[in-house]
Amino acid sequence: MSEYLPPLRDMEFVLAELAGMERLAALPGFEEATPELVSSVLAEAGRIAEEVLSPLNRIGDRQGARLADGKVRTADGWDHAYRALVEGTWIGLANESRWGGMGLPCLVGTAVIEMWQSANMAFALCPMLTQGAANAIEACGSEEQKALYLPKLVSGEWTGTMNLTEASAGSDLGAIRTKAVRDGDSWRITGQKIFITYGDHELTENIVHLVLARTPDAPAGVKGISLFIVPKFLVNPDGSLGVRNDVACVSLEHKLGIHGSPTAVMSFGDHGGALGTLVGEENRGLEYMFVMMNHARLNVGVQGLAIAERAYQQALGYARERVQGRPAGQAQATPIVEHPDVRRILMSMKARIEAMRALAYVEAAELDRAHHHPDPAERAAALRHAEFLNPVVKGWCTEQGVDIASLGVQVHGGMGYVEETGAAQHYRDSRITPIYEGTTAIQANDLVNRKILRDKGATAHAVLVEAEALAGELSGSGDLRITAIGHALAEGIDAARRGVDWVLAAAAGGDARLPAGAAVPLLDLLGVVLGGHQMARAARAAAARLAAGAADDGFLDAKIATAWHYAETILPRAGALAVAIAGGTPTVMAVPADLL
Repeated sequence: MSEYLPPLRDMEFVLAELAGMERLAALPGFEEATPELVSSVLAEAGRIAEEVLSPLNRIGDRQGARLADGKVRTADGWDHAYRALVEGTWIGLANESRWGGMGLPCLVGTAVIEMWQSANMAFALCPMLTQGAANAIEACGSEEQKALYLPKLVSGEWTGTMNLTEASAGSDLGAIRTKAVRDGDSWRITGQKIFITYGDHELTENIVHLVLARTPDAPAGVKGISLFIVPKFLVNPDGSLGVRNDVACVSLEHKLGIHGSPTAVMSFGDHGGALGTLVGEENRGLEYMFVMMNHARLNVGVQGLAIAERAYQQALGYARERVQGRPAGQAQATPIVEHPDVRRILMSMKARIEAMRALAYVEAAELDRAHHHPDPAERAAALRHAEFLNPVVKGWCTEQGVDIASLGVQVHGGMGYVEETGAAQHYRDSRITPIYEGTTAIQANDLVNRKILRDKGATAHAVLVEAEALAGELSGSGDLRITAIGHALAEGIDAARRGVDWVLAAAAGGDARLPAGAAVPLLDLLGVVLGGHQMARAARAAAARLAAGAADDGFLDAKIATAWHYAETILPRAGALAVAIAGGTPTVMAVPADLL
């Protein structure tokens, strides 16, 4: 397996030209996020990814996490790598300085997360979830809870988890059965949760579990869920650790991939009840958990990008070294990177990765603006845009990540199907990303029901109008490649508009099955088009740099060529998806279930 090399140049291009890093640095609270500081942070995070995390990726896959004598053991080197993050105060990179964080924008944190997930996805899940737990407590917890837990979570001295899923409920959180009964100022929690990433380990002295449970008088369904902080070890008022709580890992899941990450079945209250404290008000737990989940969904979308980047790097390296056959027009055998079909695969991987990176970084930047812009109207607009992009980034980027990892295996041929090269690990690791933190269908239903139908398509159409303006601008360019990008983007926007309008009309017709049946194809359609919009912006920015006399060693010209390839080979899929939505959705339920 080749080691990971951080794509810092492309990351910094996206930060500067597409995500608006300079504008973010002018917002209150981000004054220290100078270009020099951001570059140094990315460079050091990249060094950690390359030198510390990447070499452990294969070790974690082979050894896995192990449960023995009631203790969860992580793979060799995991503890050393985690200490490196704690010593560098990396866990709280985007948290407020009053809790010990660096106070940098979410955008910078997103770029760091990408590198760490590329280098070692199984390991990087741990700090990612800890950041999510800290975000939820910071946003929804009491001042006492913040003072007690945030300094330790932000420093990384303790880790955090979220405990949602139960075996009997699956994705239907309204069906959870975990109970919480008041005991003085605390609550006793009883129940079992499954699929809890880093639910137990010994990397830190304490683990802070955020647990969804029902109180005795709670209403049925999702309106009766509350959120509780349940630590592995009870925490004294002065912050010191008390006795072990009634929380235990009873088993670890045997998974297709991410073997180094302990995915635990957690049991609460086997001996009288695990003590926890209520976050906020009763029956608002799902609302609070979504504070954590929306950030987690962005980060999982970044995982799709990250694993795609890792698979691409490995496939490209192999293609440059593997000599086999004579490609069309060549007199002798060459590295397979010269074969047209291998080049087609690599270009498809590269183009989609660049679109995914831009889309994810733009969402992260919008979240920063939503929280820090001094103008309330600007904050509200940024939040609408970020929330609209969230299911697309999570759903589309993870689906693309699986496909790109699969293509990485294909480039290797038979050598990709055996474990020695490591290409198969990327494919196995990628497969979880469209499932956890809400499957692609859950993201698509969120997109349709909460982001499109709720405002009658206003946000969706506003996003498409902005992209349409760029398409018109580029269509009049003197550069044939830029012009082609503009025309293709315009056609893609037309397809996206038809898809959105069809779903709006179908919902108005009263058959709820039609919008639900069209949801995933519509998410895919919007991912293709919004990714194309970002690629068009990248091409325009690269062309502007060249026109201004920027020295180019091929990077800027390759940016334009890659966007051109996306426009001519990826964007045309939008038209087919629009046709499938309008014509194909009514056929989804055409065959009775007993005849499938």
